[in-house]
Amino acid sequence: MTRYTRRSADIEGEFVVFLIGMHVNRWTDVRAWLPVARAMPRMLAELARHPEMGMLKAHAGLMFGGPAVVQYWRSYEHLEAYARNAEAEHLPAWRAFNRAARTSPDSVGIFHETYRVGAGQWETIYGAMPEIGLLAAGRAVDLSSGSTSASRIGARTDDVAPVEVP
Repeated sequence: MTRYTRRSADIEGEFVVFLIGMHVNRWTDVRAWLPVARAMPRMLAELARHPEMGMLKAHAGLMFGGPAVVQYWRSYEHLEAYARNAEAEHLPAWRAFNRAARTSPDSVGIFHETYRVGAGQWETIYGAMPEIGLLAAGRAVDLSSGSTSASRIGARTDDVAPVEVP
């Protein structure tokens, strides 16, 4: 029988969580939403080829009714530098979206949320999970059976788990 594993992510210093996605409002207006849908895979591939740009990890899925990506970045400065880099995939895609939005303003919606996370101001737990999320962006460390959310984030150092952990 395999032991139930609980792990947490370990990451040095501050980092950034960036959520980005789209929502198709008019499926018939393919010219408005298809370029947006095609742009993200190109950007993610570019960032995977160039880790020096600062993206640590990305996970795609559905959020808020459309495709979205959760990204982990080394710093806000890395994220902003990529967004404004005229030689990278993002800036031309951003400009093209803005041009298209003027002619079809409600056909496709986009969103992004950026969170700067200070060192030690977060906690994670992954029980019997593959390396996803911050666990994949940082380094996986095993947790003891007595480890709690409050103790990992530093809220209560003498915290005791309210349930027995396998």
